[in-house]
Amino acid sequence: MRDDDRGCPKCDHTETEIDEIATTGGGLSKMFDIQNRRFHVVSCTNCGYSELYKGQSSGDMIDLFLG
Repeated sequence: MRDDDRGCPKCDHTETEIDEIATTGGGLSKMFDIQNRRFHVVSCTNCGYSELYKGQSSGDMIDLFLG
């Protein structure tokens, strides 16, 4: 990755929104609709491109998205 590779991978916009979603896994959690898997969603505010990051994180999600 070059030093100037910053911003959204699709449109190079630098503003983001961060949300969290929960989903079910497989097996019994799916059968009983237990949402035991969590993801952070980082979305570009310009074009809507989004990336999912699994689990709890102590790092900054925006840094992973923007590079």
